[in-house]
Amino acid sequence: MELLWLAPLAGLISLVFAVIFAVYTLRQESGDERMNAISEAIQEGASAYLNRQYRTIAAVAIILAVVLLLALARTMGFFDSSRVAAAFLAGALCSAAAGYTGMFVSTRGNVRVAQAAKTGGVRKALAIAFRGGSVTGLSVVGLALLGTAILYIFYGRSTHAVDLIVGYGFGASLISLFARIGGGIYTKAADVGADLVGKVEAGIPEDDPRNAAVIADNVGDNVGDCAGMGADLFETYVVTAIAAMLIGGLITRQGIVRSIFPGVASELALIEYPLLLGAVAIFASIIAIFTVRMGRSERIMRALYNGVATAAGLSIILFYVVTALVIGRDAHAIALFISTVIGIVIMALMVIVTEYFTQMHAPVRAIADASKTGAGTNLITGLAIGMLSTGLPVLIICGGILAAYFIPLSLTGSSIVGLYGIAITAVAMLSTTGIIIALDSYGPITDNAGGIAEMADLPAVVRERTDRLDAVGNTTKAVTKGYAIASAAIAALALFSDYLHKVNLPASSFSLFSPLVMVGLLLGGLLPFIFSAVLMRAVGRGAFKVVEEVRRQFREIPGIWEGRAKPEYGRCVEIVTSAALREMIIPGMIAVVVPIAVGLFSPIALGGLLIGVIVSGLVLALMMANGGAAWDNAKKMIEDGYLGGKGSDAHKASVVGDTVGDPFKDTAGPAINPLIKAMNMVAILFSTLFILI
Repeated sequence: MELLWLAPLAGLISLVFAVIFAVYTLRQESGDERMNAISEAIQEGASAYLNRQYRTIAAVAIILAVVLLLALARTMGFFDSSRVAAAFLAGALCSAAAGYTGMFVSTRGNVRVAQAAKTGGVRKALAIAFRGGSVTGLSVVGLALLGTAILYIFYGRSTHAVDLIVGYGFGASLISLFARIGGGIYTKAADVGADLVGKVEAGIPEDDPRNAAVIADNVGDNVGDCAGMGADLFETYVVTAIAAMLIGGLITRQGIVRSIFPGVASELALIEYPLLLGAVAIFASIIAIFTVRMGRSERIMRALYNGVATAAGLSIILFYVVTALVIGRDAHAIALFISTVIGIVIMALMVIVTEYFTQMHAPVRAIADASKTGAGTNLITGLAIGMLSTGLPVLIICGGILAAYFIPLSLTGSSIVGLYGIAITAVAMLSTTGIIIALDSYGPITDNAGGIAEMADLPAVVRERTDRLDAVGNTTKAVTKGYAIASAAIAALALFSDYLHKVNLPASSFSLFSPLVMVGLLLGGLLPFIFSAVLMRAVGRGAFKVVEEVRRQFREIPGIWEGRAKPEYGRCVEIVTSAALREMIIPGMIAVVVPIAVGLFSPIALGGLLIGVIVSGLVLALMMANGGAAWDNAKKMIEDGYLGGKGSDAHKASVVGDTVGDPFKDTAGPAINPLIKAMNMVAILFSTLFILI
């Protein structure tokens, strides 16, 4: 068996373990009838929303597939354009399947975690929540690697095959974009609406069953943080691998592979190397998942980080083995291995920095302290912390890019190998995606478990245990977002390099003195702000309708306050579902229409646009994701008893800050990731058309 077949084999094994963990989760005790009724309501709402969302996206995908087929037929022939369109549909289908699978288990794992917290304590609840989250992680990397590798093999294992599978990445980008936008609008319109009426106006606890928006809020956790993040990192994983393969293909076409790397196993080694890195990292992640166990100290975050550290360490060892077998053992080959290590180091540093700014450390405490004097000072401090949190991540990314470029360049003397080093760094950084997504998907499971405990009126100790898990979940979700943002920026840089080659534009001619480049840069820098503004306003409009509906039910339905009448939960679910599906179309099409329009005007201006989007998008996404998470944990710090606890003036101020931070961290900020990558994929796919016009 050729070594390349290890990639689809690893993808299959990942899916097998996803099934094993799903079976483990679903076999756990699910609690009493009332708990299951609440869980089933969440399941129904999440499934109904995703079904409607995917039907909407399917219509868009079919239209775009036809556009690809016809537009690319002019430059590459009907047969090849049909293969690109088929890969596009396959990417969309696999991305949707990964998100749906994770959501299916997440919405059923929640009640089992609540029951485990009731009968087995935090230790048992953590095990179920993390295994449930692992289903999403392993489904994402399994389908991503399997689809990319199989299409590459099926299309002929060549440089031309890589150009064809770009369609797979674009399909993944499309689903990711709409899933992030739609899921983000849904979850935050429900969450903000529920908090403003419940916590601020009525003074009732979070997840109080008297609040008509509470089921919609719990549904939103799954469609946003589980299905949305799954689609996001599926796309990032696929696009990053394809970006590295494209640059590997450029080097292969130049016929210089063996002259630079005399020990390579084949002429196609640089194209297939990223797939093999992903394959061995899957094995490392599977092993690492079994190491996530809580010690005697019951420190939840330490248990989770032990798993990440194990995956990273094992991956580095296996990366060296793959490098030696595929690239060689000489100094030039070692330069690429060093690039993989740089990727792991960037991942680790991003985790540390994000954790500092979003966990219960000095930045979060500063926001909590600012709440003593009202919502205004809370908001000012939260914005400042969010802006400040961008500094170290950007420096880490800059340092990683420079090291990944100049180390291979200095050893090989080839600038394109330096670009390949950057792409390999991004691949290595994303290699541990399986366990990183497990950290993220763990969050909505524990959040829902706390909601079920509250609504089912379980003993107070159960909610205390689920809150411990959920507080860590807020940080793990923030860590995952920071990880996704950093990897998106590095991957987009590799994609941009390939775009320049596709339109025959040497980097030396890409000058800041060119008016076309400057106009592109300004438009690109502007776009993430306009895009985010559209999403923030969409959340605001949706939350407004939720607030009005909850107020109406409090006024008009007798017995809600006394607990004698059941709120009409379905009305709020329908409101946010309609809002999300209606509002996601325009921002989603921005990523497709704008690069095509600018590219038809000038390929040079489009190059500037892509760089502008990467730069401003990276910083804005970091600011929103970290700032929003810090606001959230400042609120939780106060709810845990700091500054008077729940019901205090400081708590009310912190809730206002959290309602601003929610669409920052769960809607606009994360949606910038797929925006950046989708625009780069569109530019690459339509590059030949831009040259002809």
